[in-house]
Amino acid sequence: MGEADPDYGFNLTPYVYFMKYFLDNVYCNYLAWYFVYKSGLLPTKMNILDIAAGPGTVAYGLALFLQSSSGFLLNPPMHISYYSLEKQAQFQYRGLQFWRQYIEQQRMPTNLYFRFDTTDILSYNDQSKVLPQRFFDFIVISHCLFADQTEKKKSFEVYRKIFQESLSSDGYVMLIVQINKILKVYNMQRKEDRSQEKNLLENLVEELGLKLEWYKYVTSTGIRESHRDFFKYANEKLPTQKYMSPLKRQYLGLNHNSNYGLDDYIILCKK
Repeated sequence: MGEADPDYGFNLTPYVYFMKYFLDNVYCNYLAWYFVYKSGLLPTKMNILDIAAGPGTVAYGLALFLQSSSGFLLNPPMHISYYSLEKQAQFQYRGLQFWRQYIEQQRMPTNLYFRFDTTDILSYNDQSKVLPQRFFDFIVISHCLFADQTEKKKSFEVYRKIFQESLSSDGYVMLIVQINKILKVYNMQRKEDRSQEKNLLENLVEELGLKLEWYKYVTSTGIRESHRDFFKYANEKLPTQKYMSPLKRQYLGLNHNSNYGLDDYIILCKK
């Protein structure tokens, strides 16, 4: 979603988000849950807190993974409680509408129960609402690292408080962060330096009062540096968003096809 902090306060924001970002973000969350599963950390019963949840991309990614893996994964079926903490009620409403119209029509190998808390996370410390104590097996923050330093500082204070109070003793925090956003926050350049990368992510995790378990870098180009001609590369190498591209042309004025693309860190942490 670029390097600047987006403003999600407009009436049409959920629709724009679904057209521009939803598919890529769901796919990234799909991969995140796959890596959790490969690490042997996906239980059959779990409570998930999704902070700054938007329309629920974390839940959609998990549902997509469970659907695609139902032939070899998890017996007995999973039971999931999903708690959405999101400022914009329209995001939550449209996400649930889409879930009911699409996901619930699919063959689901799981029971997933929703709870919606419409709360501004930057004001969370000042509100009387209290999350369940030491309850969540996974707390996920997907694509919500603030570039503005004041908002970053305040959000980190809230995140640390939630982690300390609401994460279960053996629970995990999963962070999904765009590479451009994290480099901007820490005033660094893109380059192929794994040592710098590891130090950067360890510093991020330490600021949140957590310990790094592992991280994965998922990218459509195979490199960490900026691609010299990404538009040409995308047209030649990346799958087209077949059904979304016409909508983007019609409603967003896009004059070319849209392609699937990822450029994120998936980071798993513990207290």
